[in-house]
Amino acid sequence: MSLQVEKLENNMAKLTIEVSAEELEKALEGAYKKQRGQINMPGFRKGKVPRQMIEKMYGPEVFYDDAANELISESYAKAYDESELDIVSRPEIDVVQLEKGKPFIFTASVAVKPEVTLGEYKGLKIAKVDTEVTEEEVDEKIKEEAKKNARSVVVDRPVEDQDEVIIDFEGFVDGVAFEGGKGENYPLVIGSGSFIPGFEEQLIGKSTGEETDVNVTFPEDYQAEELKGKAAVFKCKIHEIKAKELPEINDEFASEVSEFDTLAEYKEDLKKQMTETKEKEGKSKQEDEVVELAVANASFEIPEAMIETHTMQMSDEFSQRIQSQGLSMEQYFQFTGMTAEKMLEDLKPQAIKRIETRIVLEAIAVEENIAVSEEKMDEEIGKMAEAYQMEADKLKELIGDSEKEQMKEDIAVQEAVTFLIDNAVIE
Repeated sequence: MSLQVEKLENNMAKLTIEVSAEELEKALEGAYKKQRGQINMPGFRKGKVPRQMIEKMYGPEVFYDDAANELISESYAKAYDESELDIVSRPEIDVVQLEKGKPFIFTASVAVKPEVTLGEYKGLKIAKVDTEVTEEEVDEKIKEEAKKNARSVVVDRPVEDQDEVIIDFEGFVDGVAFEGGKGENYPLVIGSGSFIPGFEEQLIGKSTGEETDVNVTFPEDYQAEELKGKAAVFKCKIHEIKAKELPEINDEFASEVSEFDTLAEYKEDLKKQMTETKEKEGKSKQEDEVVELAVANASFEIPEAMIETHTMQMSDEFSQRIQSQGLSMEQYFQFTGMTAEKMLEDLKPQAIKRIETRIVLEAIAVEENIAVSEEKMDEEIGKMAEAYQMEADKLKELIGDSEKEQMKEDIAVQEAVTFLIDNAVIE
């Protein structure tokens, strides 16, 4: 195999790969052996038709596709290594010459990692994050917990916002009942927005046993085509009104919702947890802010092929997550109304941001000679082993060299973020 590398504009390159006629012949023979069991010809047993006879009947091109695919797969992998380019996209293959008895020649157009010219990245000004937790915030958190533990009780009063009502209803358009517009003993929380806009509010002030007409207009984007924009009347009857009864917030409540015996201890623990959460969120916010500034100050040109490849990778990752939840992508598209094309369009800005962030942080790691020690690697492997409930030494043996290099790069990128924070000016 011979290789020629041509660097193009916009961080693209073209690899011209030539495979000898002898290697092509071996691939053609391999394709023949692979396919001969599927070819029938009068006068020959199945699988025993000579290659020359097949090529005479169907043309020498009959085995070209299989042979080319095998050679492209093998020789591109070798060219990838030999080129010494930092390739960041899937190759766009173009066959230049494929003819029996001649060398097989094809090109692979690829994107290469863009060079980054760093701007100012030390002394960047970022906002100070307030991590103080007030007593009011703690009390609000306790009220939220009390709402989770509230019980529903039947009340003898008119409907109020946030009440749950049990109703019968039937909808009519122009005096005619429509399909799907009827329900009996239906539980509805007032203010939940479960029904058509304007429906729930008209039940406020009504009493148990009362019958009432609710007048609404279906939205123009309503799912049922025949109801879009139509005025409707729902005849409703209220059977029952339920309200949430909150528990009293005291020591007994604290002991029921936590491991503490007193409300004071529960509050103290909540405040500690909320402070840790605020500190973690604040750190993450500062990291995002300082990285965005460093990226904005840097110069680079991202090739479109790199963006397309990264977008496809994100789409594949999403597909794997969906499938792990028991859904196919076809089902997901059906349920959400999304399309594959729209998904890629929506993912593209995220892909660009990820690429920009990564290449700038990698450049900073190189500029600042940020090296990842074996001790740091062992520490990360230890964390992974703990997460997978494995022994660290056994996990280390399972991780290949390429995976270890990827881990080192990832750790160096995170160390670059830490460097930016340590050298930032917090105002």
